[in-house]
Amino acid sequence: MEWITVDDLNDIAIGATLLGTGGGGDPFVGKLMALQALQKYGPVKVLSVDELDDEAMVMPVGSIGAPSVSNEKIAAEEEIFAPVEALKDFFSERTQAIMPIEIGGGNSLIPIACAAKMGLPIVDADAMGRAFPESQMVTFFLKGYQPEVVAMADSQGNRVIYYPKDGEWSEKIARSITDVMGGNANMVDNVFPGKVVKECGIRGTLSLAKEIGETLSRLTDSTSPVTKLLNKLKGYSLFEGKINHIERNVAGGFTRGRTTLSGINQNKGEELEILFQNELLLARKNGKVVASTPDLICALDHETGRPITTETLRYGARIHMIALPCDPKWRTERGIEVAGPKYFGYDIDYVPVEKLVEEDAHV
Repeated sequence: MEWITVDDLNDIAIGATLLGTGGGGDPFVGKLMALQALQKYGPVKVLSVDELDDEAMVMPVGSIGAPSVSNEKIAAEEEIFAPVEALKDFFSERTQAIMPIEIGGGNSLIPIACAAKMGLPIVDADAMGRAFPESQMVTFFLKGYQPEVVAMADSQGNRVIYYPKDGEWSEKIARSITDVMGGNANMVDNVFPGKVVKECGIRGTLSLAKEIGETLSRLTDSTSPVTKLLNKLKGYSLFEGKINHIERNVAGGFTRGRTTLSGINQNKGEELEILFQNELLLARKNGKVVASTPDLICALDHETGRPITTETLRYGARIHMIALPCDPKWRTERGIEVAGPKYFGYDIDYVPVEKLVEEDAHV
């Protein structure tokens, strides 16, 4: 991509929703925000990571909190830009581009709206390669970089700027502020120069989101959309089933819960359990783990292949669960420590999804 126009938004929203593994904010709301901004301010230039100036700053933009809250409390334009405005005195002359902090749901589209309003390009990269529930779960943190300053804003006109000791403290402070702000807020953090983005960024993820959307929305033959998608992304089919139970609650700034599926087709007579914290984090088939974070677990509509977010999982829905290998940065010892299953309280060791699927096939 060289530019993002209104014609690209639907495909980017679909692809970002899939890569968001159920989280990242509501894609429909994010798409409306981006659509309004592009219509008002014009298309957004897209920069590859290699085009970045080493010394000028890149500003990641997104929202934080429970996705189910953001659906009920849709942000106005001034809310989205408030954290950017709050930091403009710090970085205005040196800011060269906006970047999604994660390639997930609405958090891939809000940065497009910000870039359009500010007249800045957007970087074809992010710092997760998916969505994660906590703000220190970024590739900057894996490399030892810590946020210098963080800005947050809410629907009441409140703005907060703080200077965290490190990424973990940034998350603790941000989560507490998010609770006070009603469970959802807009945020700018991890503002680094281009040379750091070149070192840490996961490249090409906006383009990948668009390609995924095109794959799912422009099928011209009888090939299953899920089959075509798995071939494209080198992913794995985990389970075909119907939701028979769903638990979901908002606590501590997260949407947490679990769902179980009764098998259909080749999985008839089997059961799949999914645990989530904003994002889908762990999948157990008949009690045995078949995929876990940091690999991507994605819920797709069984008929259309369209991705489904955690807050829209419903009893009786027919779902095709798939899994995708995560970026290699997350398969390092540090990556597994920061975002592996044990971090979320699951008493299991991380095993790559391809190995788990192979083991399951031989059971």
